[in-house]
Formats: sequence, C-alpha cells, structure tokens
Amino acid sequence: MSMIKTDKTICVMGLGYIGLPTAALLASQGYRVHGVDVHQRIVDQLNRGEIHIVEPDLDGYVKKAVESGRFNASLEPTQADVFMICVPTPFHRTGKDGIPQPDLSYVIDAAKKIAPFLKEGNGVILESTSPVGSTEKVIDAVKEVNGITQGVHFAYCPERVLPGRIMTELIENDRIVGGVDQESTESIASFYSHFVKGEVLKTDARTAEMCKLVENASRDSQIAFANELSLICDEVKVDVWELINLANHHPRVNILQPGCGVGGHCIAVDPWFLVSQSPQNARLIRAAREVNDGKPDWVVKKVQEKAVDWREEHGHSARIACMGLSFKPDIDDLRESPALRIAQELTKTGLDVVCCEPHVENIEGLNLVPCDEIYDRADIFVYLVAHSVFKDLITSDGVNLDFCGLKAFS
Repeated sequence: MSMIKTDKTICVMGLGYIGLPTAALLASQGYRVHGVDVHQRIVDQLNRGEIHIVEPDLDGYVKKAVESGRFNASLEPTQADVFMICVPTPFHRTGKDGIPQPDLSYVIDAAKKIAPFLKEGNGVILESTSPVGSTEKVIDAVKEVNGITQGVHFAYCPERVLPGRIMTELIENDRIVGGVDQESTESIASFYSHFVKGEVLKTDARTAEMCKLVENASRDSQIAFANELSLICDEVKVDVWELINLANHHPRVNILQPGCGVGGHCIAVDPWFLVSQSPQNARLIRAAREVNDGKPDWVVKKVQEKAVDWREEHGHSARIACMGLSFKPDIDDLRESPALRIAQELTKTGLDVVCCEPHVENIEGLNLVPCDEIYDRADIFVYLVAHSVFKDLITSDGVNLDFCGLKAFS
C-alpha cells in the first residue's frame, strides 16, 4: 500500500497492544500522529523509538515513525483532525448476581481529556471493546465538560486483530464502522478506507458495538465446548486430542482445541459485557464463560494429584515446571492469562514451582527459569501454552502434563 499524502493529524489515546500498532501504522501511511499514554516511562521509551510490548514488525514501524518525525508520544492530547480512543476496558469481577461488570472509566476519562480540543469536522473513534451504548456515553462525557459535539463525527470501530499478526491484520482485515448518525458513519468509513485493504462495512454504533462482543462470545462458546469435552474425556479415559481429530473428519463438524482456559482482553472479557446487559437472556453465553473460567481450577487440581503421586513413588516432593504463562502462544501478553493464574495458584499451595516463559523477563512472585535450563531443574512439566520453542523441547522422558495439545500437534 503506497503512502497517502495528507496533512491530517491523528491523536491516539492509549498506546497499548492496539493503540501503539495503530499509531505506528498511521504514521507509516503519512499521517502525523500524536500518541497519548498515562505512563511517563512508556512515553519516554516510545519517543526514543523503542517499544514496550512484543509484536512482530512493530519495532520497525515505531522506529521509522519516530525518525521521520511523524510520531511522537505525550502524557496529554493535543489538537487533531481525528481522535482515536484505544484505552483498556476492564471489568469488575464482583457484580450483581456474580456477573462481572464493565469498567468504562478509562474510556470516559479519555473522552473528557480530548473534549477541549474538539472542533467541528473532527472525528472521534472509539476502538476499545465496550458494552452496547458506549459511543453515546463518550458523547455524554464530552458534553459534561462543555466540549463541542455539534458537527463532530462520532463512531465505533472495533479492532479485530490477532496478537502476533497485528501489523498485517490492521491493514488486511475487514473493518466495521458504526457512526452515531449517517454522516458520522460515512466520514469515519472514508478515513479507514485510506489505509485498510479489507472491506469497510458500514452500520450504526450500537450494532458495531454488539458485533464485536458477539464475535468473541461466539469463539468463547466454541472453546467452552472443547474445554468441557476435555473434562469428560479425562473422566472416561479418552484422549481428547484424538477424539477431536476424528470428530472433525465429519464434513459439518469443526470442534476447536481445548486448553487450560481462555485469556486475553477479548474472548475472556467481552462475553461478560453481553451477560451484564441482558443476564436473563444470555444464559448460554454465561455458561460458556463459567466453563472456561473454571478450567484453570481443574488444571490446578490435576497437577496437585500428580504431585501427590510423585511423592508417594519417589519419597520426596517434585519440582513443578509451568511451561508458558502468556494467554496464547508466542506473545508476551499476560492479560487474563489462565496459565499465569494456574502458576500463581500452584505457588500458593506450597508446591515447589518454577516457570518458563520465553517472552517475559520477570513476573513478581514467580520463579522464572530460562528455557535452556528448565529441563534440568524440574520433575513434572506442566505445558500450559503451546509456544513454538516448546515443540522442539518436549520429549517422552519425564512426567509431562500437556494441557495445550503440544505433543498432539508438534
């Protein structure tokens, strides 16, 4: 894709796993980009052309963007033509009837910060995964601090990228643009069409917001089926990996692979937004979430049982190696990671636990050991994440508990 010629300035609020790649991509396409983050350390690091997250090709994009003068980072927003809100949307685990509730405080705070800079003709895009109606709340937040909304184009455009492929998928994937009115939809869709090769699909804000949630709730439900199968197979002594492989030879069956749970800030979070807004109707979605949230506890129990067996057989306690801590293979992202939760819970039980996570240098409270040393320093190897490096290391020797299908698919 050739660089466009433009004098437009983009202000990106939030320079995390979505905001930073988006900012770097836009800078590479000729826009002048002002990135905003709340952490001075991150701002300073980015202004040196260095990155704080692991993502293929991102370092090169950021380095070139800074060197070209088209990207800079700051603690505060500035005047721009388009404002993109890419801040976190976590949830409170304790909610009514045990249903986690979304936390939009970061979104609302970002909206209030950009409000003084808004002028007619500007675009405001919410990319953060949010409950239905959040774009309207952004408008309310701007009005609350006397910001201009008349003539400003507000829209919701969810990211749909896979960690590890973000720089590619930001360009190639189809995008959904949902404006609060038709004029906003058309304006923001036109903006995305300048740098997105995929189809830009137009709708309204509420439909776009729900589409993002539904996409991830669908995936969560499918994973829950596989995870539930793994529990049943363990009880009836059937190899779940072989079972799924055989079942998937049916022309209309496509069962996903089980794991130690579901992590990340999308699939592990978004379904709760739907459940919180319509608990009486989202019964299947809630059940799937509970199955996947419960899988780490089951894994902890299985490891504890194996540790007891080891002690009875060898007369001393085993050292447990937790292999992988990120929420998916070959990335450093620990958000909502079931593997991290399992390692932490096993450590709390008093077992002798070491961990191997090749993409993270240090995690408070856990004993991290380099991959080239781990096999000489443990007795029971608990494979939680199918990192590529593990496929060359796992052997038939020793005690291996494979909860990610590493041996089945290596």
